[in-house]
Amino acid sequence: MKSVSKKGKVSQSKIKLAEGRHTRELGFSTASLNYQEAVTDLARYYKRSPEQISIDEIQPYFMYLVKERHLAAASCRLYLNAIRFLYLQVLGWNSFDVSIQVPKRPQRIPELLTHREVGRILAATHNPKHQMLLLCCYGCGLRVGELVRIQVPHIDGERHLLRVEQGKGGNLADLL
Repeated sequence: MKSVSKKGKVSQSKIKLAEGRHTRELGFSTASLNYQEAVTDLARYYKRSPEQISIDEIQPYFMYLVKERHLAAASCRLYLNAIRFLYLQVLGWNSFDVSIQVPKRPQRIPELLTHREVGRILAATHNPKHQMLLLCCYGCGLRVGELVRIQVPHIDGERHLLRVEQGKGGNLADLL
């Protein structure tokens, strides 16, 4: 069995986690930094290696993350995915059946600009290309990523349509 150092670091598990990250081509920041931090925190909480922690001990750990550490929903999901990845992919467990209830994502209502504010922004823009980009973005309700991917073939002047490819969720949209 692997041991946990005094600082709670899981050296052997971290090595396996890094090897697993490379073989599965996860992003460096996701697997290396965030996933290792989540695994280290789990080991630190129980003061032993994750290999020695049973499935029954995972639920109380998540209750601790939510109630005492006040982690956001996204952070809890990251911890869950990291721990699931460790047990299933790195340590080779057959299953990881843990029902974890993480907090729901709070819904944010975006702030809307008034017509006057939009007019002031457009009036302050002197470059015609930038003004056209702002008008297109605001008028069609595009995200910046969608706007910068627009190409001439995406514009249908006859039908007054703008084709947005690779929009949010990889969707295709035709906008008026």
